Amino acid sequence: MDDDALLAEQMAYYRAGAAEYDRPYAEYEGLQRLLAVVDDLPIAGDVLELACGTGQWTALLAARAHSVTAVDAATEVLALARARIASPTVEFLEADLFEWQPPRRYDTVFFAFWLSHVPPARLPDFWNTVAAALAPGGKAIFIDDGPAAAAYEEVLTNQPAPAALRRLDDGSQYRIVKVFHDAQTLTDGLTALGWSVRIRPMAGNFIGIAEPPATPGQEAATTTAS
Repeated sequence: MDDDALLAEQMAYYRAGAAEYDRPYAEYEGLQRLLAVVDDLPIAGDVLELACGTGQWTALLAARAHSVTAVDAATEVLALARARIASPTVEFLEADLFEWQPPRRYDTVFFAFWLSHVPPARLPDFWNTVAAALAPGGKAIFIDDGPAAAAYEEVLTNQPAPAALRRLDDGSQYRIVKVFHDAQTLTDGLTALGWSVRIRPMAGNFIGIAEPPATPGQEAATTTAS
């Protein structure tokens, strides 16, 4: 089954629900604790933030970075991010992350709660894009939901990719991709693609720090061809 329709619905959800995007950050202490962890992460230099949303993480990254390039595909959430953060060191870009290729390299690539929205079949290409975006010695840093978070989602079956159903205040409902990565399985998968990775659980979430293969894409191409 093709996952394009599911991804289109996921995009529609984030565009339609932009005004509700920040609510979990105000309501859940666990998310507030995660935001505070940024100061303990090796974020430095020029930073690329993927799926920046309304900029909840962007300002924290900018406080530690030389510059931040923040990318998202949803016009409506980017408008909120631009309104939240007016800094000469932060640039916002609208782009589909499944098609966009970074035009330069960065010291840090950061993404929070995005990896779980990438269909498993697209993960090797996604990690190749991340690797290509990293300067020598650069790191990918990512935060997301672990398996325990599935208890708080309406998980769907028989979908093109692991998915959940989300509802907005107006009663509309949308399917989204939602993969609840297990830390060990994710570590094993990244290692097989040639990455060096450390993932630590934090409550129902996880925080990962990864360094790409010496030759970006080579190991991934070998793995997917086998």
